Amino acid sequence: MTSAPLSIRPAARLDIDTLTDLAMRSKASHGYDAAFMEECRAELTIHERTLNERDIWVAEAQGRILGFFGLEFPQDGVSEVNPIFVEPDLQQGGVGRALWGKLEERARFAGARAIGLDSDPNAVGFYEKMGCRVIGSSPSNSIPGRMLPRMEKPLDPAPGTQAESGGTAD
Repeated sequence: MTSAPLSIRPAARLDIDTLTDLAMRSKASHGYDAAFMEECRAELTIHERTLNERDIWVAEAQGRILGFFGLEFPQDGVSEVNPIFVEPDLQQGGVGRALWGKLEERARFAGARAIGLDSDPNAVGFYEKMGCRVIGSSPSNSIPGRMLPRMEKPLDPAPGTQAESGGTAD
């Protein structure tokens, strides 16, 4: 990880282009060619509406965005990770783990019982280290006919939530 202190904050409109560029660099670092990356561009592009539809947080140090995640609010108790990316030169340096910790915190806060995601095949190892397991496969939103590992991690309820106490809303 970087030697400067890492902070994690909500994404802002001014971050949109930086996040899209980071997503493209991070995805390309897995060895994908230019044609493949162009097929993924629409799905990896962060828009202003993305900030309204997802809980997006960035990790930064000294004003440089090092990574980010997007979390969709729980449906049927599962919060979807969409997406999570780290600068290629900082992968395996702790930034992803720090983002994952915040991601779990936000999912619990939103009342999720699990985190779900469709993983890039090259990222399965990271998600397994974070406690996810492969539960099936899902079609890619970018590449017709491509299947992605479907992963999930159950969450313990956040302290003081209805899920923890077994209570129901009245």
